[in-house]
This record gives sequence, structure tokens and C-alpha cells, in this order.
Amino acid sequence: MEKKAKEQELTFPIAIDNEKATWKAWGNRWWPSTYLIDKKGYARYRWDGELQWKGATGDQIMTQKIKELLAEPE
Repeated sequence: MEKKAKEQELTFPIAIDNEKATWKAWGNRWWPSTYLIDKKGYARYRWDGELQWKGATGDQIMTQKIKELLAEPE
């Protein structure tokens, strides 16, 4: 996994949940699921499934939510 992350120049944290501990703790039911975490460490938004599945605009919605979270004070 680390090799692939470096090849793709991914510099953000990547979680590996082989034991499904996080999956279970967060009550996850769909793969993939995207979570947005705020500056205080709280999960604020969630998107279940692929962001653009069958014309969905999840990428646009989540991009807007990211901008909103980044604009919040520390």
C-alpha cells in the first residue's frame, strides 16, 4: 500500500482497516464511503457509495462541504 501511495504521490493520511474495526465502529454499511472530518476532529459529512455513480454529484457536494469546513475558524 505504501508503495502505491508513493507512486500516486498521495500525501494525505490513508487508513488501512484490515480488521474492519473502524468500519464497525462508524457503523459503515457501504463501500466506498467518504467522510469529511472538521478541524476539531469531528466527522461532519458522509457520502455513501461512489461520488459520481450514475450521474450523482457527490464530488461537487463534497467539494463544497470541504470549502465550508476550511472556512470555519480554528
